[in-house]
Amino acid sequence: MNPDSVANIISQALLAAFWLGAPLLLIGFAVGILINLVQIATSLQDSAFSTIPRLAAFLAGILLLLPWMLKRMITYTISIFGDFHRFLS
Repeated sequence: MNPDSVANIISQALLAAFWLGAPLLLIGFAVGILINLVQIATSLQDSAFSTIPRLAAFLAGILLLLPWMLKRMITYTISIFGDFHRFLS
């Protein structure tokens, strides 16, 4: 195994982690901006008011995106284990 193949494996792993985490981060970002705008408009500065909707949005996002995330993880895992013979030499 040469350094180029190791770098390729690591870059594939990082890209897979990015694409799995990006939708949830975007959901959290969008809900955070929306909640902050509501807090600015109403002058309500309660920490529970900002935390509970974000957690609920993350939970809904995970539940909705879980099949897609699992499919991407399984595809990545199969591609790594499918080329396992290439990494041994």
